[in-house]
Amino acid sequence: MSEFNTVFLNGQWLPADQAQISVFDRGFLFGDGIYEVLPVYGHHLLRLDEHLSRLSNSLEEVGIRNPYSDNEWRELFCNLLLQNNAENCAIYLQVTRGSSGGRDHSIPTNIEPTVFACVNPLPILPEAVKENGVSAITREDIRWHRCHIKAITLLANVLLKEEGTAEGCNETLLVRDGKISEGASSNVFAVINGTLVTPPKGPELLPGITRDLVLELAEKQQGLSVEQRILSADELNNASEILITSSTRELYPVTNLDGQAVGSGKPGPVWQQLFAAYQAYKAQFQL
Repeated sequence: MSEFNTVFLNGQWLPADQAQISVFDRGFLFGDGIYEVLPVYGHHLLRLDEHLSRLSNSLEEVGIRNPYSDNEWRELFCNLLLQNNAENCAIYLQVTRGSSGGRDHSIPTNIEPTVFACVNPLPILPEAVKENGVSAITREDIRWHRCHIKAITLLANVLLKEEGTAEGCNETLLVRDGKISEGASSNVFAVINGTLVTPPKGPELLPGITRDLVLELAEKQQGLSVEQRILSADELNNASEILITSSTRELYPVTNLDGQAVGSGKPGPVWQQLFAAYQAYKAQFQL
């Protein structure tokens, strides 16, 4: 069991093993819900406004009523950290459409959303990853066409991720119509002729908060050349560096793609530069 045992469920603070939802909850039956993951450094909720904006947008896209205002969400998250005596961690939030007491594809009216939140430890970047990077494979993107919605219906992502795991890889990078969209659980960057390139936002990929922060650090702080544009699978295969980002893993270097070395086969200078910048950005909240 996690060291953080107190969870929030529909207005109650409960031990994790006592939290229960209805078997008719539409999140359980249909995957009808939205989620967010917020990293916390010190007591600071990293990019909270951006996470709340994405949450609001996703809920609106699927027609689930946002149960709280931004200030109420902020208070809930702060209380969750206090309840668990948590500092450096990740908050997981899930909002489903709720339960109407039966199973019907049609969306019911006058239904109360189910709100669940818990705290998980943040993974620590292994020294082996800093020294050697990670491996990835590419696979056809078989998911639906509204991937900008942070929906809990992640079966396709899970299966694609598992294909990578089965081959000893950390991630599966997804290709749609010859173009890179994102990873099964990450956003993708590539260094092409000295420029940091990442696919543009759109229905094909999740608008990652860490993605945006890395772009900001790269362009505005580190002075790197940055482009948000279509990234072809062929370009990725010939990139000098590949990076993947997510809220919990932060910034990983991919040094082997489909069994072939990326660049030198070791974490490259752009990853080194951005990893250091990201750690410095975090440090201001960990005093």
